[in-house]
Amino acid sequence: MTQCIRYSVISLLAFACALPAMAQQAWPDNALSRTQALAELQSLNAELLSHPSATLTLEHWCSAHHLAADAHVVAHRVHGQDKPLPDGARALLGIGPDEPVRYRRVALSCGNVVLSDADNWYVPARLSAAMNQQLDSSDVPFGKVVQPLHFRRQTLSAELLWSPLPEGWDSGAPLPPASKQPLAVPDHVLQHRAVLYSADNQPFSLVVESYTGRVLVHP
Repeated sequence: MTQCIRYSVISLLAFACALPAMAQQAWPDNALSRTQALAELQSLNAELLSHPSATLTLEHWCSAHHLAADAHVVAHRVHGQDKPLPDGARALLGIGPDEPVRYRRVALSCGNVVLSDADNWYVPARLSAAMNQQLDSSDVPFGKVVQPLHFRRQTLSAELLWSPLPEGWDSGAPLPPASKQPLAVPDHVLQHRAVLYSADNQPFSLVVESYTGRVLVHP
C-alpha cells in the first residue's frame, strides 16, 4: 500500500494541473485524499519557488484550480497588527540602524478565498514616490506595485507547516486509518521567507508569506 502511495505522489506532482477538482468542499479523510493534498502542496511550493511574484503565482493557482469565478488576487490590508522588524533583517536588506522601514500586512484573496497572509517589511527610499503612495493608500498587492522594478526573489526558507501523510510514510511508516470525518486541514499549511531584489541587485523588501489551508479547497 505504501509503495502504491509513493508512486501516486510522484504521478500527482507531475500532473497536478490536470487533477480533477473534488466535488465537495471538505476533503474526505482517506489515503487517496491525503496523497492528493500532499501532491498539491508540493506543486504549489514548486510554483512559488520558480516565480518571483507570489501574487501572480496565486492568480494562476486560483485559475487552474477554479477557486473563484474571477481568478484575480486582491490584497486586503490588515491594520493594527504591526510586527517589529525580525532580527537580522537590516543586514539582509543592506541598510543601517537608522534607515526607515515600513511594514505592511495583507490577506491575499481570490474571490472570497483567503490564500495567504503576508507580512512585508520594505525600504521606502528604494521605491518610487508613486509606489510608496500606492502602498500607503490602496489594497493593490505589493508584487504588482513594484513590478516596474523587474525584481527577483531570493527564497530564504520554504517550509511545509503541515503534511497530510506522516513522516516516514514512504519508508513503511503506518498511514492514518481512514475516517468518516473530513480531513482536518490547519489554518496555515506552507510558509515562505524571501528577500526581493530590484533589477540592479538592491534588496528592498523582506516578506514572510503564510499560505492557508484554503489553497486546497475545491468548489
